[in-house]
Amino acid sequence: MSSCCLNITNMFQTFGPEDFLSSRCIWVNGPVIVGAGPSGLAVGAGLKNQGVPFIILERANCIASLWQKKTYNRLKLHLPKKFCQLPNFPFPEDFPEYPTKFQFISYLESYAKHFDINPHFNETVQSAKYDETFGLWRVKTISTGGPNAIGVEYICRWLVVATGENAEKVAPEFEGLQDFGGHVTHACDYKSGQSYSGERVLVVGCGNSGMEVSLDLCNHNANPSMVVRSSVHVLPREVFGKSTFELAVSMMKWLPLWLVDKIMLILAHLILGNTEKYGLKRPCMGPLELKNTAGKTPVLDIGALDKIRSGEIKIVPGIKKFSRGRVELVNGQTLEVDSVILATGYRSNVPSWLKDDELFSEEGIPKKPFPNGWKGKSGVYAVGFTRRGLSGASSDAICVAHDIAKCWKEETKHKKTSMDPRHRRCISHF
Repeated sequence: MSSCCLNITNMFQTFGPEDFLSSRCIWVNGPVIVGAGPSGLAVGAGLKNQGVPFIILERANCIASLWQKKTYNRLKLHLPKKFCQLPNFPFPEDFPEYPTKFQFISYLESYAKHFDINPHFNETVQSAKYDETFGLWRVKTISTGGPNAIGVEYICRWLVVATGENAEKVAPEFEGLQDFGGHVTHACDYKSGQSYSGERVLVVGCGNSGMEVSLDLCNHNANPSMVVRSSVHVLPREVFGKSTFELAVSMMKWLPLWLVDKIMLILAHLILGNTEKYGLKRPCMGPLELKNTAGKTPVLDIGALDKIRSGEIKIVPGIKKFSRGRVELVNGQTLEVDSVILATGYRSNVPSWLKDDELFSEEGIPKKPFPNGWKGKSGVYAVGFTRRGLSGASSDAICVAHDIAKCWKEETKHKKTSMDPRHRRCISHF
């Protein structure tokens, strides 16, 4: 009998049937992958190619729920499609260089179908803890797909955390916001500016989402003011017809990062001009270095800057407090506002459910920087936390699938002995 089968048998015998029968218990002959976004799908595809069984747990009712449920309609991939495709499955040739959100969702659905990946939907992981006594992970979930919540505990040798950096929205508190009286929403719930036509809208945040939401509002005849509380790098999406990102990647093969940053800023100044005179002050640190050290992504301009120059998008400083129908800014200025959109970003939710693990920081990001943050101790892995978008997630997924497959094949070399029939009531196999 393999070591994993012995461990699960011993675990059953130690705790007794009553402990396992209090909730449904499932033994997974392979890894449990948490998250059915691009990262989880990429790991699943890699494991499928190597014949390794697995299950994917997803709290939503669909794959890529962030893309399907929490993105605005005008969204397109910020990078060329070749940098965003998942392993072993290129984008269709007829897709544009920057696929739309709906095209990307279609691509992911085709990816899952091609590799026959079938996640367990509506199943939220409440906790995942490594049992050092038996060398196994215990992953407790709650199923919310039916009228009654059902608890399930999965027992597995490997755990893949693929919930990503953007699992939960960040919604900061502001003084007086409860008295504002107007419509307040997070960018994750924003779909289109159509319902904001004619309104004065305060967009809080100046990252890619804040810029694009402001642009979309302009295009639907709204009057947006965008809060720029700190410095931000704005770069052109393309330089002389070539992707800015692709150009930077090419230069980094031959030049040090600081020099690439210098060149990128010179090109940005030539193409976009001096953004500081419009209220968009640049950070002291270069865009690539800032991305690597703090995870702060530069804005790739797709038209918002023209609207800022023309005054259609107004730049305002930080917020002091809200009152009925208005907002007071830190410079003393007061604006009358009809609606507020919080483009304040997202964060990892890993610390809320992954217990006693040394791989992740308190912020839910791997402690080791890319490319060394994908593997921890005791069979835990991380995919989708590289701060390098889909290309970084694909790179980690390949490493994780290869490493698990190697271990799985070594551990299953010995002939397996079927388990005692009395155990089958509480232990299922995947």
